[in-house]
Amino acid sequence: MSLLNIGMSGLNAAQGSLSVLSNNIANVNTPGYSRQQSSQNANASNQFGGVFIGSGTTLADVRRVYNQYLDTAYQNSTSLNSDANAYLGQASAIDKTLSDKTTGMSAVLSAFFAAAQTAAATPSDVSARQLLLTSAQTLSNRFNAISSQLTQQKESINGQLSSLSDQVNTLTSSIASLNKQIAQSQGSSSNAPANLLDARTEAVRSLNELIGVTATEKNGQFSVTTGTGQSLVEGGIASTISAVPSKSDNSQYTIQLNLGSTTMDIGSVVSGGSIGGLMRYRSDVLMPAINDLGRIAIATADTVNNQLGQGLDLNGEFGSSLFSDINSAAAIAQRSQGAAGNSAGSGNLNVTIADSSKLTTYDYKVTFTSGNQYNVVRSDGKSMGSFDTTTTPPPVIDGFTLALDGKGPMAAGDSFKVSPTANGASGIGVDLKDANKLAFAGPLAGNASKTNTGTGIFNPPQLTLPLDIHGGANTAQLRTGIENSMPVKMVFGKPAADGTQSYTVNDAQGNPIGTGSIIPGQGNKVTVNVPMRDASGALIPGKSFSFDTTVSGSPSNGDSTTFAFNDAAKSDGRNAQQLLGLQTKATVGVADGSSGVSLVSANSRLVSQVGSKAAQAGTDSTATAALLAANKAASNSVSQVNLDEEAGDMIKFQQYYTASSQIIKAAQETFSTLINAL
Repeated sequence: MSLLNIGMSGLNAAQGSLSVLSNNIANVNTPGYSRQQSSQNANASNQFGGVFIGSGTTLADVRRVYNQYLDTAYQNSTSLNSDANAYLGQASAIDKTLSDKTTGMSAVLSAFFAAAQTAAATPSDVSARQLLLTSAQTLSNRFNAISSQLTQQKESINGQLSSLSDQVNTLTSSIASLNKQIAQSQGSSSNAPANLLDARTEAVRSLNELIGVTATEKNGQFSVTTGTGQSLVEGGIASTISAVPSKSDNSQYTIQLNLGSTTMDIGSVVSGGSIGGLMRYRSDVLMPAINDLGRIAIATADTVNNQLGQGLDLNGEFGSSLFSDINSAAAIAQRSQGAAGNSAGSGNLNVTIADSSKLTTYDYKVTFTSGNQYNVVRSDGKSMGSFDTTTTPPPVIDGFTLALDGKGPMAAGDSFKVSPTANGASGIGVDLKDANKLAFAGPLAGNASKTNTGTGIFNPPQLTLPLDIHGGANTAQLRTGIENSMPVKMVFGKPAADGTQSYTVNDAQGNPIGTGSIIPGQGNKVTVNVPMRDASGALIPGKSFSFDTTVSGSPSNGDSTTFAFNDAAKSDGRNAQQLLGLQTKATVGVADGSSGVSLVSANSRLVSQVGSKAAQAGTDSTATAALLAANKAASNSVSQVNLDEEAGDMIKFQQYYTASSQIIKAAQETFSTLINAL
């Protein structure tokens, strides 16, 4: 009977090992499956006389071949690769939009200034003026189109975050359920079914594709955390996450952790996986690009409008704005957003652009410490200072000012997100429809007397104080002064012994209003100050304006030049030349010690920055893919089913099974011999 029992134990052990091996082969293509190995122990020995003889074997354990260190590396690289791929997928799309010749801004900006060059060469040509209007409309439409694409991408990210959050909740619920099943299966044993362990590990890996998590095991149970330790799974309990509008900006979704009846915003600490990649892309690339494109649009509209406002149109009128007003009531109101939870009736902030050249691409957080006092912190962490809403005029912060909208008092703790440029590209439009109203002429003209006998040359006059296109009493008075206080006449006297030559400036009534001197033969910059008069010719107390001119050559005694309002505006293209100069003039980013760049250079820099980040994303994706492949191979080298190895083991266990059968056969024959002998 001992021999029979030994044979049976070997037969059972061989059969069990073959079953484990067969299960490995059957699951060779099962995702997350870890190959299993059987192990045997020798049965107790029995004493026969002075010796101990074994009583066979038993199948002691079936264990999964698993290396936690290699699997952790595989999980981490899965998270990194999903993050990089999500980032790259979004960055590549925006890079193509901004850099492509047919969809980007470069071509339409160049076309606009090319049209301005043509118009400046032929200021009286209506067809050239109409071409500039058409180019401006094309430029505006392109700003709008790209802004729409970027906004759609932001909304798409919101939708993806919602969908991915639901998938995360499904997986965390599955992991919690597996934790329960494993605990029930183990009971008092230290072992658990390998299929449940594999399923849980694969669920964690799938979770890392969505969001970066860390899984730690204690007493056979997985605890899964994200970010800086926020719990998603603890034993058999799973928390949920959801994508919800941010409290500071409802156009951007953040990730909220739901812990029973309480919630926590974990958007700032989420990293890894597709969710981490999308949120990293949005903060690193998308929102800065939206702000930068908006800044270029605002600077384009403001500088072009300002320059056209300095000249005269074909009707002899002061210039009208080509583009829509950057400080329209709608634009001012849209640049800030109150945080959820602000006091009732707190209203909003009006954000007015005071100097478009000093705008940045940052957002700002405004927090009230009382009804009038507030602090401003830029999104790069720089404190802009503390201010008071009653200060007049309001302080200029990076090119913009803040004011209460008058809807209600602020309370301590009320906060607002201020985005001065975010809506710039979507809000730009062309208001001017009449090409004759393009102000290409300078407002002032200088005419040397035909009786002059000297060699004096008088350059056309330029206003020292630009006209404010946004209106106001000062601008109205300045325009009135120019129209009603001219002409003025500059008359030169005899050269003095010290080499200088004096001059006198007389007003329209012949009264002296200024004197000075030049050095003949040199270029002499002369500033003329003119007292303002109203429409009746009466002086406006304390009001004046000034203009610059350059006198070169050598005027003779009695030579003169008359400066007057420019009546011959049709053939004058001086202001159009100034408009063309905006192509290279530094009008963007003149802040924080920077000298700024031109509109064209600002767009090129935006394209370059986005392209650089897209290229870096491609490099990161390649690197993380290589790391993932290496870690996956390392993990698979331990846990994956190897069919060649299994085939070899199959032969071994088949022989083992056959040999055990022979032992049983030998026991049977021995027993038969004994029976027959009796």
